[in-house]
Amino acid sequence: MGARPRIDPSAAIADLGGQETGDDSMRSFSQWLVAGLTFLGALVALAQPVPQTGVWTAKDFRFHTGQVLPEVKLGYTTLGNPAHDAVVILHGTAGTGAGMLNPAFGGELFGAGQPLDANKYFIILPDALGMGQSSKPSDGLRAAFPRYNYDDMVLAQYRLLTEGLKLKHVRMILGNSMGGMHTWLWSMQYPDFMDIAVPMASLPSAMSGRNWMMRRLIIDAIRNDPEWMNGNYTQQPRSLQWASTFYATGTSGGNQGLQRLAPTREKADQLLNQRLNTPIKADANDNLYQWDASRDYDPSAQIGKIKATLLAINSADDERNPPELGVMEKVLPQIPNARLLLIPGSEQTAGHGTTGQAKWWKNEVGALIVSAPRKAP
Repeated sequence: MGARPRIDPSAAIADLGGQETGDDSMRSFSQWLVAGLTFLGALVALAQPVPQTGVWTAKDFRFHTGQVLPEVKLGYTTLGNPAHDAVVILHGTAGTGAGMLNPAFGGELFGAGQPLDANKYFIILPDALGMGQSSKPSDGLRAAFPRYNYDDMVLAQYRLLTEGLKLKHVRMILGNSMGGMHTWLWSMQYPDFMDIAVPMASLPSAMSGRNWMMRRLIIDAIRNDPEWMNGNYTQQPRSLQWASTFYATGTSGGNQGLQRLAPTREKADQLLNQRLNTPIKADANDNLYQWDASRDYDPSAQIGKIKATLLAINSADDERNPPELGVMEKVLPQIPNARLLLIPGSEQTAGHGTTGQAKWWKNEVGALIVSAPRKAP
């Protein structure tokens, strides 16, 4: 772990006691309060493990297509002590492991006294293949990069954890959106590797319906853009931002949530213009590959392989995984120790984005990680 800043409590306390006294008592009190809060904040900072980042290289990585790259980089971020129970957090499409440290997610989970306290657990946040610091088309191969799928991405994570970080077993794998689909695959392809699986904002069924149709619109918008030039563009195709905004608006936010944000046409135009005009750092080839990777996702035939205690978490207003499809009612009875937490939709939820806010489910996950049975490594 990285070095933490050293604070001398006696010096801080001396500063608190050294405020001037006199007629300006309110000013003295304010100074005392600021100094006290600064000191307490410093103590809290001491309690938070410092994030560590790294890149591990997998040699001779074989993709499901049979293609082999001599080296595949796999980026990751960790929090805490490797001697503690490991918890793996898997991000969504176009995200990164470090992105899961945001206030709405990691800020609700990894702090002192929180459900996945990084002082008690070893938190691992991989960058999925094709994203973050992991190997991806924009590293140089562009459209010649192997056309990976979710099985390749899970294999890359498995090699990172077992060969790179030398882990034989983890306490929990929790994933959101794409990470949720990866968690379903993990629980089937490596059923003894984890005690607990928490797939969120996802279904254990074939990529289909609106979910796939909307993904196709992103893929086709980029491929049909003359500026794409078969992946050999010199500047980012403009279709990338338009297609990404269209997809996000159509498949995330929730009906009630979006109505709250845009209750009039004027406010709706304002919100849309803001999204269309916000600079994005995404790369078109990377983005195209990321969405296309879900094309053959279908874990339904492997449900019987799951051994982990499984908590599926979805939201009732999830546009990509609508509960009315009835998938969970058919699947969960086939898993020995599984249940569904379905978050009700409201003006405060965000459709597919709801599970990205840990406040809705952190207590259930916190209770599960201390109560679920352990399996031998």
